[in-house]
Amino acid sequence: MKLKAPVKGIFFDLGWTLLAPVSGSWMFSPFARQYFPEDIMASLPRERVRAAMERGQEYLNTHHLMSTIQEEYQAFKTYFTILAKDLPELGLSEGDIKAVAEEKAYKQVDNFYLFDDTLETLNALKGSYKLGIISDTWPSIEPALEHFGLTPYFDCATFSYTLGVYKPAPRMYKDALSKMGLPPAQTIFIDDFTGNLEGAREAGIQPVLIQAKPGAEDREDMAKIKRIGELLSILP
Repeated sequence: MKLKAPVKGIFFDLGWTLLAPVSGSWMFSPFARQYFPEDIMASLPRERVRAAMERGQEYLNTHHLMSTIQEEYQAFKTYFTILAKDLPELGLSEGDIKAVAEEKAYKQVDNFYLFDDTLETLNALKGSYKLGIISDTWPSIEPALEHFGLTPYFDCATFSYTLGVYKPAPRMYKDALSKMGLPPAQTIFIDDFTGNLEGAREAGIQPVLIQAKPGAEDREDMAKIKRIGELLSILP
């Protein structure tokens, strides 16, 4: 499916679009996996593990509005405490939980890597388009973006933690569009989740599905790219 001209603004998701988790998981970094080993987690009753994860995620969902990394640390300390209590076989102490939460909040730069074509693509786009971010993320993302040299490329950013809602909540796209200052039809949004792209489409933004994630979704009614470097070839 082709994009409609003119395109003057480009919104990017972050995860599985410009960068990815080293461990393959956003919740469990390589450090966290020392305390939440995949083999032990897999050996426990699947329903009990799923229920623990859901209970922890529900806590994060209802405490997502925040402004500081310290608040992020406290939220993830509670998240990992919920998992530890529901899965006592892991044998985690309060000190273990604190260590994992501190690493999650204060050492994010060690847990991400940029795709090989991220900076090259942003360099090619900067100056010709307005560039923005729409991402479900946490306060620690800001120093991470600085670390990777991404911040100067973007004219605006909408982070879920500043609004307390996740994509595809309409507030996310409304906030992004107000900051970019362009008509929705003149913008595109690149994301790896079709549900998020449906939300963007409802806001009038043209969706682009990126399929860099293993086991990526597929759609025939959206423009698609395998990697961010392919974006240049589909822009009208």
